[in-house]
Amino acid sequence: MFSRKMLFLIGGLLLIAINFAVLTMSSRESVDENGIERVAITLVAPFQMDVSKSIKAIEDVWIAYFCVVSAAKENVDFKKQLANIDRIKSRARELEFENNRLKKLVNFTRSVEYSFVAAKVIARDPSPWFKTIMVDKGKKDGLSKGLPVVVSEGVVGHVIKVAPNYARILLITDRNSAVDSLVQNSRVRGIVKGGSGKECFFRYALRKDKIQTGEIIISSGFDQIFPKGLKVGEVVNVKKEPSQLFQKIIIKTCVDFDKIEEVLVVITDNNR
Repeated sequence: MFSRKMLFLIGGLLLIAINFAVLTMSSRESVDENGIERVAITLVAPFQMDVSKSIKAIEDVWIAYFCVVSAAKENVDFKKQLANIDRIKSRARELEFENNRLKKLVNFTRSVEYSFVAAKVIARDPSPWFKTIMVDKGKKDGLSKGLPVVVSEGVVGHVIKVAPNYARILLITDRNSAVDSLVQNSRVRGIVKGGSGKECFFRYALRKDKIQTGEIIISSGFDQIFPKGLKVGEVVNVKKEPSQLFQKIIIKTCVDFDKIEEVLVVITDNNR
């Protein structure tokens, strides 16, 4: 006996054969419709309809698949374009900030009579014991040990080591740094020394001297390193101990050392 699957297969083949025969006869002009043809069409039509629906469904799935694939590719391309636009915008923003900083430096150089070498900060000392930075200019650019380093806001430090293409700068916030300075209004003289943190101290001001918070400390020029009149910091705290000869004065530097990216190395007359 034939199995059920075999019967379905034979039936399907039979319907296909009848459908083919009907289509062949209907294409001939010499053959008229008769009863057998109508019966065959009646039997085959549902099968043809199912086949057409299946083919249409497969076409729809195939089209949908290609649409999804195309949409996914377009989505990836769109994300790449957005990322590229973000990079361009970020770079443009950085260039704008850099341009503003350089404008300040240029305006500063025009306001004084010194010669300068502009340099970029390329490294910072990671040690908490030493406060230094490294710049991308050195002996080949005219730098030498002892040259003062500034920005438009004020004094940064001085050069302590020089290589052909690089230089290391000791910041004024380092304990080993010292800047001979004056209180701008009263002309009281003292030495700005670095501390353990970001603050500096204005040392050796006598207890009798009148110094108030908010006053500006400038370089005196007496140390033969820093030109006279450069801003060093602002007085933020003053303490007078009856038993002490000198006042304890804390100053806030005019320069934000966490944010400097470009500096000016001053080429003084003593180093030409």
